[in-house]
Amino acid sequence: MSSKAPIRVLVVDDHAMVADGLRALLETYDDLEVVGTCRDGQSAVEACAKQAPNVVLLDLNMPRMNGLAATEILQERYPAIAVLILSMHDTPEYVATAMRHGAVGYCLKDQPGDEIRRAIETVARGERYLCPGAEEALEPGPDGTEPLTSREQTILLLLARGRSNKEVAHELDISVRTVETHRKNIKRKLGISSTAGLTRYAMEHGVLQGTGLGG
Repeated sequence: MSSKAPIRVLVVDDHAMVADGLRALLETYDDLEVVGTCRDGQSAVEACAKQAPNVVLLDLNMPRMNGLAATEILQERYPAIAVLILSMHDTPEYVATAMRHGAVGYCLKDQPGDEIRRAIETVARGERYLCPGAEEALEPGPDGTEPLTSREQTILLLLARGRSNKEVAHELDISVRTVETHRKNIKRKLGISSTAGLTRYAMEHGVLQGTGLGG
């Protein structure tokens, strides 16, 4: 038996039967440890501060705070936690939207237990996981770039307007470190190495127009 610490998983689903079933399933694997179950996104965010999971297994449609909103908050506050969406929706729009909001994996609820386990292990390693047939949902844009999340688009806008990392952090009520992480991801996705390049990209792609944000 491996001495490696098990992957800590938080299960989030508003249906008690589903959440309890997932917990029972995952607890059959020695390399996984379920640290808790939650019924909505708000509870999941609060639980992450206490339970420190490696992976959050998250449903999309939930009360109080849905999965997309919870994913964005978790990415900002706890960038080391991997969010794996577990949903019944298999359309490309759902997959692409979830990944744009910061999820690193997308798995369907009808997948067998071993596949869900593989998905958890994949995202825990920092790698992207997509269920069979979902790859086409994340095809690069017309210019070959990986799409930015909505939060990344907002940060790109502020940086292009000359805001410093500290000013962006204050305006969005997130940490400077989180801004730096987003900034690196934006540069990587766009293949741009300088702030001047980000500003030029924002101007050329109309990011600075029609946003409703002050200059």
